[in-house]
Amino acid sequence: MTGTPALPSLAVLGSINVDAVLRVPELPAPGETVLATEQHRFLGGKGANQAVAAARLGAAVTMIGAVGDDPDGTFAVEELRRAGVRTELVATTPDAPTGTAAITVDAAGENAIAVFPGANALVALPAALPDTDVLLCQLEVDPALVDAVVGGSSAFVAVNAAPARHLRPETLERADLVVVNELEWAALPELAGCRRVVVTAGSSGASVLERGRVVARVPAVPARVRNTVGAGDAFTAAVTIALAAGLPAEQALRTAARVGAAAVADEASQPALLAFAEYAEAEADPVASASV
Repeated sequence: MTGTPALPSLAVLGSINVDAVLRVPELPAPGETVLATEQHRFLGGKGANQAVAAARLGAAVTMIGAVGDDPDGTFAVEELRRAGVRTELVATTPDAPTGTAAITVDAAGENAIAVFPGANALVALPAALPDTDVLLCQLEVDPALVDAVVGGSSAFVAVNAAPARHLRPETLERADLVVVNELEWAALPELAGCRRVVVTAGSSGASVLERGRVVARVPAVPARVRNTVGAGDAFTAAVTIALAAGLPAEQALRTAARVGAAAVADEASQPALLAFAEYAEAEADPVASASV
């Protein structure tokens, strides 16, 4: 690559959680109790994760979401601001606590997650969408809200259809990009008709499909795995930026795969990242297989 395009600005509509992360030697079986070796508290939620990843990659980002009127909400907003994310469209509600995720992570970096949505269930349509190049949504908020926001946006629209929930056909037709993992792809057959879908398959890599036809496929980038919780969100932010900036499909996938590999090597749900150009131009450093 001889140069990196200017990064688009993003509005990210999605969930904001506080993650309680416990590191364990192995994930507990049903009915089993295991002792954790470490405890951490991080900002999380797919929306916040993707907003922070995009900001750390160098994009201008505005978050649209909701937190409770509680200490977790204060913590979440402070962490978003610390990452460089604009928060004037993050509402504070007295009607529900801030969303919470309880996460156990084993020695191999695999995880089990239970999420209480809290204030994420009360996210409302803003009076006006920010004037950004990209609108990025996920489905940890009400899908009807995503339908409404997408229908009113003139930006490049990206939808991370996770968790796998159904959207209106008009929303999927309007979307410039849909991002899913292979399980979500299998659960949502309607996505085969979308103009462009990125499907991630863990250590098997990722693909771009246009109207159901594979147009690019790349392998996963090897990495030392510490925590897979934020890797998919970092990948989603990166591939959205890359495709919205006009990079070819294969180049966008390779760039996002490098970002995902960097993410799994970090303990946090919102990993430290370099500038986007570093991943667009860098070569992989093989160590061990990583998952996005």
